[in-house]
Parts: sequence; C-alpha cells; structure tokens
Amino acid sequence: MVPEASPSDPIPFITLPNWVKAATRCGFNIQPIFDELGITTDLLHLETATIERTVMEALMARCVASARDQHFPFALGETFAFDYLPDLEAFLTTSPTLREATGIFDWVRELINPMLTVTLHEHGDTAVLALRFADPSADPPTRPWLSEAMFASILKFGRMLVGDDAPFTVLRFRHPPPPHAAAYEPFFRVPVRFNEAQHALEYPRRLLDLPLSGGYPALHEQARQRIERRARAVPRRSGVVAEIERALAHRPALLGAGIDAVADEIGLHPRTLQRRLTDAGTSFGAVQAQARRQLAERYLADATLDIETISERLGFADRRSFTRAFTRWTGETPSAWRARGGD
Repeated sequence: MVPEASPSDPIPFITLPNWVKAATRCGFNIQPIFDELGITTDLLHLETATIERTVMEALMARCVASARDQHFPFALGETFAFDYLPDLEAFLTTSPTLREATGIFDWVRELINPMLTVTLHEHGDTAVLALRFADPSADPPTRPWLSEAMFASILKFGRMLVGDDAPFTVLRFRHPPPPHAAAYEPFFRVPVRFNEAQHALEYPRRLLDLPLSGGYPALHEQARQRIERRARAVPRRSGVVAEIERALAHRPALLGAGIDAVADEIGLHPRTLQRRLTDAGTSFGAVQAQARRQLAERYLADATLDIETISERLGFADRRSFTRAFTRWTGETPSAWRARGGD
C-alpha cells in the first residue's frame, strides 16, 4: 500500500484509547506515563494525532514495566478495537471470506501503523500470514513487543470471523524465547515456534475461501468505498511510483512477473496498488516500462553483459522483444545505443 515509513516519520496515534484500555486491564494508570513523555491526549483531534517512534518505544517500555496483571503487549493486542475507524471494523465484520478480510491490512498500514506490512502467502495446503516491519529495529529480539501485540490482535479478529475454535496451525516468531515464553501458548492458544525466519501465522488454506457467517456484500462494499475515500485524503510520504521503481530496481526478476507479484513485494493488495497508480495518473505498464528502460541503459553500459542476458534480466521473452521495446523507447536498437556510448 503506502510506501514504507522511514524510522524518522511520525506514526499515527489514533490507537491512543486502546493504550488506555490495555493499561487498565494490566492494573495501572497510563496518564502519568503520557504526561512524563509529553504525549498529547486530545480525543477531539485524534484522527490527526501522531507520535514519534522513539516516544512510542519509550511508552511501550514504560507500560511493560508497569503492568501487573498481564503482559502489556498481549493486552494491547487483545483489547484493540477500531474505535475511531468504524469503517475498518465494518469492512472486516462483513467480509464474505477470510481471503477478502485480509485486505484490511493495506489500510491498517496506511491509517494505523505505516511501519507494518502484513502479507498473505499460499503454499500447498497452507496459508501464511507474514508480518514484517519497515525497520527491524522497531521489534528487536530483546523487546518483541510489537509482534506480540500484532499477533494478539490478528488472532482475536481471526477467531471472531472464523470461530473461537479456528484451527490455526502454528505461530512463528523471529526472536528467541523471551523470559515470559511460557505464557505464549496459553495466551495465543496456538503452538509457538521461536528463532524462525519470519514472524508468521500459519493455518489451513481452505479457511481462506470458506463463507463467513457475517458476510454482507452490500455493506462490505460500502465500507470499502468509505475507507478508500479516507485513504485518499492521507498525505503520502512518497509516491507509489517511487516505491515500485525501488522494488523493481532491487529485484529485476519482478519485471516479468506482473502486478500481483510486485504488489506482494511491497505489501499491497493488487487492487489497492492499481488504485494508487490510478490516483497518481499512471499505470503499472507505464511504470514497468520506465523501470525497464532505466535498467536497460544501466546494463548496456556494462560491456560484460550480452544483449541476450540483458533481455532475460529485464523479463523479456527473447532478444527480439527487448530490441523492439528499446527501439520504441529511444529510437535506437540496444546495439546501436551501446556502440554510441549512450546518452
């Protein structure tokens, strides 16, 4: 969805009431901590409230240390509700299938936590909901509080949609077992594995397309439209075009993979990516062509690469296809452009 946030970017703090509820559940008053850290608590303007990442890290640390009745990140995730974003909750609760419901993560990243990306992958009979942060230092192994809170919330809403006995298979965490590791399985009610390659929740793939009892297509579509209007009003940190160009430059193999693969790479639903591009007045084909041209010129400047290799790297079916495209872009064949030394 939106480009990943820089560690220096402020984070939306529309979740402030959730922190208050979680603190109450954990047996302490959060107001003195807000006051000490200089956090503004203004519910009248909550939709535009932000917090610096360093301040949020300090807030989380103080809350973890102050909690008496429950591990604070567990409570933060478990008590989360879309109090000030009711359209998100409407979208989720009226989803016809779990697959459709996962589209909510695009907007969670945009409206709630731009440091977070959640993507759905399917492997054989298994569905994998993978979680990563724009800056891994936001969730260090010694303080895995954000991933704990996120999975507490994901499992809460997952069971709300599928049923309390939903057959989630395994919950994987990148960090080693923390001091409170014994509390993980009783709390999450899923087998837990530590020191894994990624943060991920696995479950049977068949769950993705089972009809949900709350499915209400008309209301679901209305909620989607309202959320998209709100999302368009959010100031962009940088253009989606720039994010696609960065992804394609980093992984040129994506050039021939299509919009779905690129959307997955940058943590977006393909439909959301298409909408972003339309809003930007362009198309995936146009961005792809521009990225291909830029990479083609870079590769052609390297005399050790032959034209066939460059064609393959850029995702063209063969050298002829690449030559036709390059001639259309520049008015010259790749060989002529290289012989002339480029622009």
